[in-house]
Amino acid sequence: MLDQLINNTLPALQNLLSAWGISFSRTGIVWILIHLFIVLISISIARYLGAILQEKIDPPLRKIHGRPRLLRLLAAFKRRLPVFVFCVLLWAVVLVLKQVTWPSHGFTLTIIASLTTAWLIINLLTKLIRNQLFAKTLGFLIWCIAALNILQVMPDALEVLQKTSVEIGSFHSTVLEILKGGLIFCLVIWLALYLGRFGERQLSKAEDLSPSLRVLSAKFLKAILIVIALLAGMAALGINFTALTVFSGAVGLGIGFGLQKIFSNLISGVILLMDKSIKPGDVITVGSNIGETFGKINYLAARYVSVVARDGREYLIPNEDLIINQVINWSFSSDLVRQDIYFGTSYDSDPYLVRELACKAAAGHDRVVTSKPPVCHITEFGDSSINFILRFWIKDPEAGVTNIKGDIFLSLWDKFKENDIKIPYPHRQLLLEQGKTIDVKE
Repeated sequence: MLDQLINNTLPALQNLLSAWGISFSRTGIVWILIHLFIVLISISIARYLGAILQEKIDPPLRKIHGRPRLLRLLAAFKRRLPVFVFCVLLWAVVLVLKQVTWPSHGFTLTIIASLTTAWLIINLLTKLIRNQLFAKTLGFLIWCIAALNILQVMPDALEVLQKTSVEIGSFHSTVLEILKGGLIFCLVIWLALYLGRFGERQLSKAEDLSPSLRVLSAKFLKAILIVIALLAGMAALGINFTALTVFSGAVGLGIGFGLQKIFSNLISGVILLMDKSIKPGDVITVGSNIGETFGKINYLAARYVSVVARDGREYLIPNEDLIINQVINWSFSSDLVRQDIYFGTSYDSDPYLVRELACKAAAGHDRVVTSKPPVCHITEFGDSSINFILRFWIKDPEAGVTNIKGDIFLSLWDKFKENDIKIPYPHRQLLLEQGKTIDVKE
């Protein structure tokens, strides 16, 4: 049956291959069909075994914590287990064929196994790169180079690319030089970004530098690295640097007409970092035409400042707003912040006792600092109450100011209840007489 199938298929395959300029003997076509059958069987087995192995490897993967890169690599390997099994099966068949028959009979399987193995290794390694677009592009380029080498057509491909030229105005280059330059350009940009992130992490650990100086140094380092990478990439592409004069003029015109706000925010960000008026960790209040924003500075970016409010919302405030608007920095020169509480008591209460109880209510809270004891003063004798102000100091405004005021108000309530001190409130008496107007007395 197999012989009959081969006899019926041979003429069609020979005609197709001859149309491509390729001629094979009967034995060669037989081995191609055998290899095709082996590949189809290997794919079926690999899918079945890969699914079983994926179920086995899933529980150990879920126990890995604190190592995101390793977990990402192992998760990618788990998804590609069928491909891995397929490669193992093909290489095993290739080794068996080399032992039982001529090495040339396993040539097709060797190529398929080599291409699949190269794709698997390159795909796994590029998963370590966070930028998915860059990772896929780099992986595709590397696999194309590996495939040309495996198929042993690299010299011919390089010769074709070298002979093909591109001319755009005064720019003249070959396709090979453009591809090399593009690859070098991508690599130097990626290297600059990687070194910038590495330098930022190292500078963040430098305790001798202030937080603002750390951020400024990290941004300056990243900007210098990116500029150097761009110049190196342009040189690799063969771009004439005299063209930058026209480009710089266009950029200047764009800044003057349409990018003034972006440029203003960039300059404002540098000013904020240099004058050390705000830094990561500060608690600020920023006023604007839409209201006030209160929160803790989380991050200083080139264009904006990230402020996390007490309700969890994160505000991205343009740097320019922090320059032109009023900013209250609760921890600029000191982390101590004074809080005021206003209240009143009836004229029947002893003001000396009220002051003592108020100070004890504030001092009993664990967030109130002991270096500056709370004080309580009479502010005025009101119409129906003696009015007081209670002042105390805290050193952690990022933990909230409304919550501590609420706690101390409750403590005052409890102490006033214990000592029979009343808090006055307005009383209204309505006198209704038939046929007369209503008289209201307070």
